Amino acid sequence: MANLATSIEDQLLKLQQRGMILDMEENKIKEVLLDIGYYRLGFYWHPFEIDESHNFQENTRFSNVLSLYYLDVDLRYLLIKYINRLELNFRTNLIYWTSIKYTENSIWYADSTIVSEDYLKDIKSHYNTNFKTKNLQIKHHHVKYPEDKFAPCWKTFEYYTFGSIVKVYENLLDQDLRKHISLKYNVKKPHIFQNFLNTLVFVRNSCAHSGVIYDLHINEGVSQLPDVKFNNSNSHNLDAAIRILLYLMESISSNRKDNLKKSIEDLFNSFSENEVVKKIIEDKLGYIY
Repeated sequence: MANLATSIEDQLLKLQQRGMILDMEENKIKEVLLDIGYYRLGFYWHPFEIDESHNFQENTRFSNVLSLYYLDVDLRYLLIKYINRLELNFRTNLIYWTSIKYTENSIWYADSTIVSEDYLKDIKSHYNTNFKTKNLQIKHHHVKYPEDKFAPCWKTFEYYTFGSIVKVYENLLDQDLRKHISLKYNVKKPHIFQNFLNTLVFVRNSCAHSGVIYDLHINEGVSQLPDVKFNNSNSHNLDAAIRILLYLMESISSNRKDNLKKSIEDLFNSFSENEVVKKIIEDKLGYIY
């Protein structure tokens, strides 16, 4: 039965049989199920399930499930906005400081004396014919300079993902250069800065692909700094990643950092009167009111 499609009417009946209180107008619930989907909403009623048969705990309300869904959506849009701002700033710093050090080599990212051999083994997998033809400025460069194997870093990196940019930083051989860049974000140790970047790439990708993030688990854990305290010392939840994002944003713009902090607090506080959702925010996401 699990592999059979069910009608909206059957979905409503199944939810009721499992103990969910349908505390909204039936037409509105049907509209939600047709808009968001029964399967996707399942990620948001999962915290209310009490057994493998997917029965719900007492007083589980459809309205709370929907509130949790909208919390997730709003938080996802908010985080990706500020992570994208960090990505832009980091890309600029990586290009500038590395290019200033190697002023005669605009394609230093393809030089085995500057980046690791392991990185260079993979570079052709993404800087290939498709990359050269689908990205306008890269295409123009190779038309104008057909003998060039690669375009300058300031052109190329505009078309790299955040994860790809972070990978370049990870594979820089000059540790003093890595530290010089990390210090721009008030992080003394490059390996800790690397951990922060990897964490935010993971969060960013989860947000960009409409992942469920209220209970996001960061397997590696977020490295700690003396100035950053995690609630309940938990470095694996989304709140830890948010605190690191706030810390790094401070080095870019204190106003942006303050705006992000206030936006997050306003979002969470909008659920402060809903004890059910509030508890999930505290237990799953790691935020403490």
